[in-house]
Amino acid sequence: MDKSSQNNHSKAGDKKDKQLEKYRIQNGGNPITTNEGLKVANNENTLKAGDRGPILMEDFHFFQKQLHFDTERIPERVVHARGFGAHGEFEAYQSMRPYTKAAFLKEKGTTTSVFVRFSTVQGGKGSMDTARDVRGFAVKFYTEEGNYDMLGLPFPVFVVHDPFKFVDSQHALKPQPHNDMPTASAAHDNFWDFVANNQESAHFVMWAMSDRAVPRSWRMMEGFAVNTFRFENEEGKATFVKFHWKPLLGVHSFLNEESLMVGGLDPDYHRRDLRDAIECGAYPIFELAVQMVAEEDEHKFDFDILDPTKLWPEEIIPAQKIGKLTLNRNVDNHFAETEQVAFDVTNLVPGINFTNDPILQGRTFTYKITQLHRLGGSNYPELPINRSLCPFHNNQRDGFSRHRIDVDQTNYFKNSISNNTPGPTNPEEGGFLHYPDRVEGFKVKASSDSFKDFFSQARMFWNSMSSVEKQHIIDAFSFELAQVKRVSVREQVVNMFVNVDKGMATTIADNVGIKPPTGQHVPVETSSPALSQANTPHYAFSLTVGVIIGDGFYGLEVRKMLESFQQAGVFVEVISEKLGTVTGTDGTKIEVTKTFLTTHEVLLDALYVVGGTTKNQSVFDSYTTDWTHAAYKHYKPIAIATTGKQFLQAGANNNPLGVIYYGSNSNSEQEFIHAIAKRRFWERT
Repeated sequence: MDKSSQNNHSKAGDKKDKQLEKYRIQNGGNPITTNEGLKVANNENTLKAGDRGPILMEDFHFFQKQLHFDTERIPERVVHARGFGAHGEFEAYQSMRPYTKAAFLKEKGTTTSVFVRFSTVQGGKGSMDTARDVRGFAVKFYTEEGNYDMLGLPFPVFVVHDPFKFVDSQHALKPQPHNDMPTASAAHDNFWDFVANNQESAHFVMWAMSDRAVPRSWRMMEGFAVNTFRFENEEGKATFVKFHWKPLLGVHSFLNEESLMVGGLDPDYHRRDLRDAIECGAYPIFELAVQMVAEEDEHKFDFDILDPTKLWPEEIIPAQKIGKLTLNRNVDNHFAETEQVAFDVTNLVPGINFTNDPILQGRTFTYKITQLHRLGGSNYPELPINRSLCPFHNNQRDGFSRHRIDVDQTNYFKNSISNNTPGPTNPEEGGFLHYPDRVEGFKVKASSDSFKDFFSQARMFWNSMSSVEKQHIIDAFSFELAQVKRVSVREQVVNMFVNVDKGMATTIADNVGIKPPTGQHVPVETSSPALSQANTPHYAFSLTVGVIIGDGFYGLEVRKMLESFQQAGVFVEVISEKLGTVTGTDGTKIEVTKTFLTTHEVLLDALYVVGGTTKNQSVFDSYTTDWTHAAYKHYKPIAIATTGKQFLQAGANNNPLGVIYYGSNSNSEQEFIHAIAKRRFWERT
């Protein structure tokens, strides 16, 4: 990857940043005041009747301070509570005018300010980032035609196909109501009982048990808008469309064991990773890809394109890259921006419209209810992070937290006093109209028969996985179901997933102590290579190498390796027994940034084992040996310096694939960079 392409970004689309500027307040260097601006003479003591007497209600400054503290929390989101955000910009690669009249997509090079919030689903605000979970990938475009929200997940499919069952799916997923456990985990009876009794969830669950559910970083996570939308061009012609975000760094994941350990060691791992990358100028980049189907081709596939539990295979319907999203600025205040940002699937712009996708239809009102509950009233669009770039005019008035001061006499339509203003805009001039889709039929509570194939695409997903990914899916199922107490639920789940693959279900049954299933998987042998992470891009850029080092290292050797890291854009943590500096045989001094007590092998993508001498040599050697062997077990690349060869040696019982011994060839540094980019060496014994 060209590092400069990560660092070069235009500010042309950063109009939102300028709009927010007037709301940024610098408190430092100023005298403390009340919220009304009254300067405060004493900010340490309450007003009392004598220095040991009772506090007086007259102390309005104390009352205001305590009152604000008591009310400064707002209800967390029911789902997606654990989140983190960043600002950036979107740039169109090409004109999409033939398909959509959305202004931010009509011209090549158009830049649009954006805000992105990543999140988990099951856990609360205090849960860990790295749990096996669905995740949110929500993007707010501040376009010249109004705000457009594209809300996505790391899976292209949904858990159910009718919104009436959404609440049930989330109740089942959340901590069990009788004991409020477990947090940030679906490994409990209620969720798996729901799965077994709502079998349209099969495809979604296959994704949830795959490596996609434990991303290494939000920067390395694919995003899918899941639902089927419509593009509409200026001539009124419509095209079905699905949106995908493809990370430039590729799609990469933790091992399940790593995700659990990282969550305990650093529950803020993903948010720290995102913030640090932006601070270092390693801006996360995602390319927006669209899959499009002409209206006349709606029924030509062996799956229903409106079924939210189905994906559109990229081998059949190609994903065309039409722009890129660059995250280039961290938030100034987490609450004011990330917590108060309000996404809504009905935040549309002309040229993007709804379809009869049932889950999409069911989402059209629920976001507004959430924001009314969380943000205290209907004026939440006036909050700085939610405010559109274009001006807004309507007859809506009053309510909690009204920021605007409307000076018009009229607040109704139609009127003669204000010449019927504010009034509607012609569609030719940018007015939004719903697509005139033909609707007919009887009112029924039912699902289309075309939605009722629950296992063909789940089977296709399984067929698309590499042998390593298949083993990880089996391990994840086995881990989750082993936490389920009811044998009957475990049996139901295994008997359900025999429809996906009999060998998989039989192995899981054996692992969780139940009888093997007797059925057969559905007769589907197709696959979609695009679904496998074995086919994702690999770069060393912005991965983190831990350099384990003591005194007495060979200065020239280590300097060359560190220089190669810098040139490749690899982040480095220098780890030793204690903070300070270590000194090489030639006097080279290197600053230690972490100790064995403040980081861990699972927080690193690779190890460079230099070795050396310390005051507590046995402790240093013990940690170094343990970490090196753990990194080897986790299939990570390892470089062994001349002074570190005692910590990992090739032998009859190990296969040193991905282990680079310094001096084994004339280009050890570049060999290690290539190994870092590969990330895992699954062929190790």
